[in-house]
Amino acid sequence: MKSSEIKGKSADELKGLLLDLKKEQFNLRFQRATAQLENTARVRVVRRDIARVRTQLNQSEKVETNA
Repeated sequence: MKSSEIKGKSADELKGLLLDLKKEQFNLRFQRATAQLENTARVRVVRRDIARVRTQLNQSEKVETNA
């Protein structure tokens, strides 16, 4: 997911997306532990997407508090 896609979303949409990404990360960890993970690069992509969403949420909260 690109950061430009994330910037266009509202805070509620971002929180929902963050929840979905956390669930996916949880499932990927289980797959890795049971040696069923096929796409190992997906773990890295999901982790970075979570970081992007959290960054955008933090930035939007800072803007709201300063306004």
